[in-house]
Amino acid sequence: MAYKSFKNKRFINVGVLTVLAVYFLILVGGIVRSTGSGMGCPDWPKCFGSWVPPTNVSQLPDDYLEVYKQKRIEKNEKLAVFMDKLGFEEVSAAIFSHPSQYIETEFNVTKTWIEYVNRLVGVLIGIFIFLTVVYAYPYLKSDKTIFFLALASFILVGFQGWLGSIVVSTNLLPVTITVHMALALVIVAMLQYAVTRARKEEFKADFKYSAKVSLLLWGLASITFVQILLGTQVREEVDLVSFMMNNTNRDLWVDKLGTSFYLHRSFSILVLALHLYIAFVLYKLKNRQVTKLMNVMLVLVGVETVIGIIMAYFAIPPVLQPLHLTFAALLFGVQFQLLIVYHYASDKALKPQEVVYN
Repeated sequence: MAYKSFKNKRFINVGVLTVLAVYFLILVGGIVRSTGSGMGCPDWPKCFGSWVPPTNVSQLPDDYLEVYKQKRIEKNEKLAVFMDKLGFEEVSAAIFSHPSQYIETEFNVTKTWIEYVNRLVGVLIGIFIFLTVVYAYPYLKSDKTIFFLALASFILVGFQGWLGSIVVSTNLLPVTITVHMALALVIVAMLQYAVTRARKEEFKADFKYSAKVSLLLWGLASITFVQILLGTQVREEVDLVSFMMNNTNRDLWVDKLGTSFYLHRSFSILVLALHLYIAFVLYKLKNRQVTKLMNVMLVLVGVETVIGIIMAYFAIPPVLQPLHLTFAALLFGVQFQLLIVYHYASDKALKPQEVVYN
């Protein structure tokens, strides 16, 4: 029994650590964007051709600007041909139509090391998820879903790493950044479900399951997911406006944003209203775990709303940009966790089955 408990706890502990690491990577990624460090390393997976980035421009050849720009162009040409063959003609055309594609990336030691740390955290997460897969192996005999969720997460992280290289080679092409963010949320949701499923015996079915409430929770998580992607697109527009205005007159940026910004801002009213309604419904259940998650969710949506207002009316303070993204990702995570817990804490949950390990 103790052996079984040890394997279960080991998987859960590593899984939780991995989930937290993914959220930390989202924060670091937000810092990379807000400081303009996305191209701090113009190549991938190395940084300026080295596994340990330089600390001074004197360590680079005199023609490094042209060298790394040409390498990006060659890689993008191959990518464009590949995307065109797959039928993504618009994406293929966008790779070279975006105004930043031919910009030469000058060396900046601070931005280089910020991006390098971002990559190191990504490698660390890869190691954590690999361990998660290894420790999930025993579940092949008791709950295959847990193992295959861990395995799928590991595969997606590999794809995420490749996508990261595309983000760099295309000089932060907007569509790649949005897909990059969406995939991060999918990975963290899969890991959360695997870890919570491994703990399902801890939940007690003390209230009646409601398909309506479950649908509301699915709707809330889906709307937040869409809202985050809209926010990512707004951030892409901010980057473009910043580029066009040479990073000056920050107080004018919001006025120059397009439809995505107004959709994102208007959509937030619906998101807030839905949160309040679902909180009203779920507090009636008087379930300790559900109530705890609801409290965290309401705090996060409140903080997100305040940050959003400050950003819209006070010239988008750079320090708030990574926080806005991170809290949004955490909000989605709490919503998804609430959805899972609601299922396992209701009378619809399957009766706990004895787990046997050889």
